[in-house]
Amino acid sequence: MSIGSGDAGETASNAWGRVAADGTVYVRTEDGERIVGSWQAGPPAEGLAYYGRRYDDLATEVGLLDQRLDSGAADAKSTLAAVRRLRRSLPTATVVGDLAAVAVRLDAVHAKAEECQERTRTERVAQAEQALARKRELVDEAEKLAAEATQWKVSGDRLREIIDGWKDIRGVDRKTDAELWKRLTAARSTFTRRRGTHFAQLDQQRKEAQGVKEGLIMEAEALADSSDWGPTARRLRELMTEWKAVPRSGRESKDELWERFRAAQDRFFTRRSEAFGERDAAGRENQNVKERLIAAAEKLDLSDPRAAQDRLRDILDRYEKAGQIPRDAVGELDARMRAAEQRVRESVEDQWQRKTASSNPLLDQMREQVGKAEKQVARARAAGDDQALRDAEASLLSRRQFLEQAERSTR
Repeated sequence: MSIGSGDAGETASNAWGRVAADGTVYVRTEDGERIVGSWQAGPPAEGLAYYGRRYDDLATEVGLLDQRLDSGAADAKSTLAAVRRLRRSLPTATVVGDLAAVAVRLDAVHAKAEECQERTRTERVAQAEQALARKRELVDEAEKLAAEATQWKVSGDRLREIIDGWKDIRGVDRKTDAELWKRLTAARSTFTRRRGTHFAQLDQQRKEAQGVKEGLIMEAEALADSSDWGPTARRLRELMTEWKAVPRSGRESKDELWERFRAAQDRFFTRRSEAFGERDAAGRENQNVKERLIAAAEKLDLSDPRAAQDRLRDILDRYEKAGQIPRDAVGELDARMRAAEQRVRESVEDQWQRKTASSNPLLDQMREQVGKAEKQVARARAAGDDQALRDAEASLLSRRQFLEQAERSTR
């Protein structure tokens, strides 16, 4: 604000001040005039101009406070401090100008700064509340991980992220922050202890598992050279089931133990396969022998059942001595041989029954009576006696029926 000068002479004045004849400089205020300085260096008008420029500097300083506050170049706290300093300086300011206008401008800047400060305070409170809520969330999450987590790698990484993130959150008061930090570090310690206990137990379990597996290996290796194929194969399969049920052993020994166990299993089953291969080869030859014997048994001549039976005994003896055959052929061949045996047996039984029936005195007598009846029929037919023929034929029929019934009862 430029302030105009008065006429040259012993005094000079304007609306905001004057220079007296003795050089004393006054400024006019709402409370009246007050001395602001002395001017002896030249005309009074120059003195008024000099103190007017100092007023302009004061007004400019107030304007800059307002501008810097608006632009964000200065914060509310420093602006308020500057406003208070300038207010305190107004009653003694060595300037000539409208000090009331400066005071009004300072009041406006002061109100704006207080509003800005309140807004900043509110924002900081909100930020502090958000920061507090976020830190509490992190603490709650850490405590949950400490109490429940079992995915140790993932949970450990997450705890490290929580602690790293914690350091970037600001605005919480020291006391509350210290309390939350204490809970966070306690959760981390709890998690570390639980993880340590888990892996210690896991190491112990792996050592125990290694001991169990070494015992299974020793048994498998002891059985590997056995030739008791059936029981040994069953036991080795049981050992495999037991192996799968045992928890994992240490990573360093896991592959070595498995290779030893599997090698023992492979050694036995390879030997068994080779033995079964040899046996099957021999079995196929034995099968050919038995098939030839069965064919001979099936073709036995039954006209003489006793001779066929003797021949069958020789075939059966050779059949039994022929040795083992492949399992899938046993049922069919044995069934065919039993059928051949049954055929011979039925022939022998039929012959015996016929022989038994033919040596029965009662049957002999009945056959003799049938013979006599047949002769009577012949005589009656030769004589042409129809009545005698009918009687003879009726008697013959009756006697034949009795004979057939008797023969059936003796079979």
